[in-house]
Amino acid sequence: MIIAVNTRGLPDDVPGEYNNFIWKTFIRIAANNPEHTFIFIFDSKYDPYLTFATNIKPVVTGPVARYPLLWKFWYDVKIPAILKKYKADVFVSCDNICSLVTKVPQCLLILDLEFIHHPSFIKKAHLNFYKKYIAKFLSKAKSIATLSDFVKQDIITHYKTESAKIDVVFSGASNIFQPISDEEKAATKDKYTGGLEYFLYTGQIHPKKNLLNLLKAFSVFKKRQQTNMKMVLAGKLAKNYSLFKEDLKSYKYRNDVVLTGTVEETELVKITGAAYGFIYPSLYEGFAVPLLQALHCGVPVITMPQSSMQEIAKDAALYADANSHTAIADKMMLLYKDENMRKDLIEKGKEIASGYSWEKTAQLLWQNILKAGR
Repeated sequence: MIIAVNTRGLPDDVPGEYNNFIWKTFIRIAANNPEHTFIFIFDSKYDPYLTFATNIKPVVTGPVARYPLLWKFWYDVKIPAILKKYKADVFVSCDNICSLVTKVPQCLLILDLEFIHHPSFIKKAHLNFYKKYIAKFLSKAKSIATLSDFVKQDIITHYKTESAKIDVVFSGASNIFQPISDEEKAATKDKYTGGLEYFLYTGQIHPKKNLLNLLKAFSVFKKRQQTNMKMVLAGKLAKNYSLFKEDLKSYKYRNDVVLTGTVEETELVKITGAAYGFIYPSLYEGFAVPLLQALHCGVPVITMPQSSMQEIAKDAALYADANSHTAIADKMMLLYKDENMRKDLIEKGKEIASGYSWEKTAQLLWQNILKAGR
């Protein structure tokens, strides 16, 4: 079988969720299925390491598609030509978009339906594009994959898509996310917080991540507990969100907040593993990879019952209303005061995290691809 894969995002310097998903899954899918050929379709120059197996053939076809008008041209003009040229049996696209023109069966990954729930977080042109076309993409795809049952039910509710057409494939976390030694914890705390304990958030610094509410919760926690605990925010500042840094300048506890910026994955393991507790206050997630990374590292989690978070962490986390900073602060204080509960959450988290892996995700996605190819 010849499987064409949309890999247009992989050359990006800072891979996002979509890029990481493709990289982690297709490393395994291609290696596990050497009898099949995989056509990796890029829209710009790529690094040779991205074509890591002999059964992968790279193809570059422009233009660089980063905007809705170019998306339509790339998927409905350029992609069909590539699929025809290489006689593809299936086209796999993991970024919510597929071709509406080709007759080749398609496997479509829907990361989330954020544009429905939080339209203010989406660029207007992107929002209009998804409103106009997402129903058509779902109808056109032969099989659909999602990262959580929450997203699957969201698709069924809003678009009346047949349940049997949709498979939940989950996501994984890199195997390097594991508990670290006491020596590594001490060294990491020395590096980032002067040796002090800290709560941690990892991920993009973006309005949808609800970080202003997190900082309000941290203020309540600091006032009530009179502690020298720090707050570390590890992640890249989203474009057009410089306002966050401006707001931070007037924040009472600004000297207790550490912004690391983007860090390498190996360093992120240390930052995560050394944290006293991990807080993920996001308003909406199709699948929360940072939360899973914290569970793998043996760090207790506070998160929100909204969207997919509770589905992932189950009883291995404390839950608070994302819209209530006092509710988040209450959970922070509970975690701070009850060491036995903290240890219990850590053990439960390790057990739950063991059920997720990129190997499992790759197997489930492969089954969804085969469903499209039948």
